[in-house]
Amino acid sequence: MAQLKALSPNSSINLACYGPRRNTSLFSDSLSCSRKLSSFLEVSGRASALHGRAILSNNGSVTLAASNRGIRAVLSSDREMEVSTATKAGGLRGKLNKVVLAYSGGLDTSVIVPWLRENYGCEVVCFTADVGQGIKELDGLEEKAKASGACQLVVKDLKEEFVRDYIFPCLRAGAIYERKYLLGTSMARPVIAKAMVDVAREVGADAVSHGCTGKGNDQVRFELTFFALNPELNVVAPWREWDITGREDAIEYAKKHNVPVPVTKKSIYSRDRNLWHLSHEGDILEDPANEPKKDMYMMSVDPEDAPDQPEYVEIGIVSGIPVSVNGKNLSPASLLAELNEIGGRHGVGRIDMVENRLVGMKSRGVYETPGGTILFNAVRELESLTLDRETIQVKDSLALKYAELVYAGRWFDPLRESMDAFMEKITETTTGSVTLKLYKGSVSVTGRTSPHSLYRQDISSFESGQIYDQADAAGFIRLYGLPIRVRAMLEKGI
Repeated sequence: MAQLKALSPNSSINLACYGPRRNTSLFSDSLSCSRKLSSFLEVSGRASALHGRAILSNNGSVTLAASNRGIRAVLSSDREMEVSTATKAGGLRGKLNKVVLAYSGGLDTSVIVPWLRENYGCEVVCFTADVGQGIKELDGLEEKAKASGACQLVVKDLKEEFVRDYIFPCLRAGAIYERKYLLGTSMARPVIAKAMVDVAREVGADAVSHGCTGKGNDQVRFELTFFALNPELNVVAPWREWDITGREDAIEYAKKHNVPVPVTKKSIYSRDRNLWHLSHEGDILEDPANEPKKDMYMMSVDPEDAPDQPEYVEIGIVSGIPVSVNGKNLSPASLLAELNEIGGRHGVGRIDMVENRLVGMKSRGVYETPGGTILFNAVRELESLTLDRETIQVKDSLALKYAELVYAGRWFDPLRESMDAFMEKITETTTGSVTLKLYKGSVSVTGRTSPHSLYRQDISSFESGQIYDQADAAGFIRLYGLPIRVRAMLEKGI
């Protein structure tokens, strides 16, 4: 390789140098590891003046790399990382300064970090939202982000916000998608995307990125939130751009770049976990005829192995929002975590369904939602006391549209917000408690009470009372059935 003898003062070059960064700082609501590149020289400009070549300076020595090769920088840890400056498939895709990446440490997002740097010449800020996915999924994220080449890792605890501002409104609305799905992933994406927009503003990023595939719903959910909250942000979706065509290709790419991932080729499940649920997709589940493996489940025991004795649980509710478990007031996140543990040990909340994705295809998923299943049953049952017939009918009809909007990523749509205002108003009197029995995967309501109950025992009793005179029913039936009677008369020529 030729030595660089001289550099013209009129030359313009563009080079971003990447390496491990060492300094970490801990904030009250976020974990941030910021790193400085002391061992390398960053030069900004355009690489065209070097005729497709780039320079790398390390401790005074200068290396020139040909345009069809990549620069291999030897880091202080003796770990080598290849940063492509080559013209591949028509050249680099563009130039961004700093990108906030939704980062889980899993397969997709792990390989995106080096890919973003190579294709957009940018710094990558990895962002992880703690929405209750579990401490194991947060372990080692800083090391993984560093190994992938990220310049910063930010972790924010969003559990209380997630439950209070996203889960509970959906619960109050009775939102359920296609008869089964309790919207676990759908509700989590907007709270994560909103936090990403906030982080982008805090770190001065000009773009955001996610690891959603081009076949799924999550890409829509993330990007509609970005559009709603900051339409000026650039959005990078690698799965819609790169040459990787599937998860097995991504695994090979990760292995090639020494990026640690939590899956193998032999058994691939795409999982999404948060405080509300755990979803499973992929592998044998892609054939809807296959029964899920028993060891796949993680939040709940097999109903067959659940305790032989039922457990009773009482849920306290105020204006359609759960506030207590067995008489103990809890924060939203703590309440849900408590019910996940109770429901999980009784095998409650397992759903296996084929759903219609927003992008048009059908997909098969298995969901574990133990605490959510208990709460959904409790709130709905309390409404049977506090809401009249027509109100329930209208609420249920709107709940279908509400669920559709949430599923489609339109959380910040004015229509959903307006419908939420209706739900809040209509459930003002949905206050009381519900007792449920959990037994081997089933949830049965055994009692309900409310100070605003529309149920009157003195009216509903089969015994005669002063308010309801059974003789009045005769006139009511004649009037109510008049249209039916007239039609029959017409058909018979009467």
